[in-house]
Amino acid sequence: MTQTLTRPATVQKPPPAPPRRKKHRDPSRYFRLHLPLVLYLLFTLIPFYWMLVFALRPTGETTLVPWPITFEHFDTVWNGIGFGLFFQNSLIIALGTLVVVTVFALMGGYALARFKFRGQRVFLLALLCTQFIPGAMMLIPLFVIFKSAGLLNSLTGLVIADTAFQLPLALILMSGFVRNVPVELEEAAMVDGCTRLRAFFAVTLPQLRPALVAVGSFAFIGAWNNFLFALMFASRQDKFTLPVGLSYALGEFNTDFGALAAGGVVAAVPVVLVFAVVQRFLVQGLSAGAVKG
Repeated sequence: MTQTLTRPATVQKPPPAPPRRKKHRDPSRYFRLHLPLVLYLLFTLIPFYWMLVFALRPTGETTLVPWPITFEHFDTVWNGIGFGLFFQNSLIIALGTLVVVTVFALMGGYALARFKFRGQRVFLLALLCTQFIPGAMMLIPLFVIFKSAGLLNSLTGLVIADTAFQLPLALILMSGFVRNVPVELEEAAMVDGCTRLRAFFAVTLPQLRPALVAVGSFAFIGAWNNFLFALMFASRQDKFTLPVGLSYALGEFNTDFGALAAGGVVAAVPVVLVFAVVQRFLVQGLSAGAVKG
């Protein structure tokens, strides 16, 4: 018997990889990218810096750096002009608006996202169209309603006015947030024996935490900065808010710029703190509401 010997198959080596080219950094790219950001940052921060300079330097000084630092202007606005009471009124109105808007937006947004009813698209379109109506057009109807209801010169009336202005956008945002939560999770909970209400609190509500923070932050800041409603519906000084108090700090013949700048710092600090605390949840909530499920 003759045996045939077979040669083992030769394994072909893969061709050598081409040498990797070193990426050359383009200095002009970083210049084009960072220069606009730096200019925008300076454009944004310089007014705040000047406000701090006027608030912290003594009266009559013209230095660019507030030295020596004084807090006399803060004492003037807090104790002399009454910004302590204005701050309290603004805080009550903003927190009240935050709670009312968040609760109603949560209920209404869930209903718009989970249930179908006749005229739903028309209702959503009407909510969207309210954002094109200036707040000044609501002054006369609201003034007549508040006068007949005895809500003028009351913090409750200002909470209702701010809620009416903030709620439509909050409803639209919250309905988008709820749509991103899979309805199958609630259905699975109801199959396990939960009612719809219990499934909502156990499954859906924990996932809506970023949405609640986003909607509540917008409601708080909108009510805190609202000037028009507080000016028209509150004529007594003990019901003034911070924006109205700042407007009355402007004199007829002269203006205390140090006190005015100190009042601006007092009005801006809560908004900055709110953004610093909730910025992580705010970005997460806005990105969640921008994606359709």
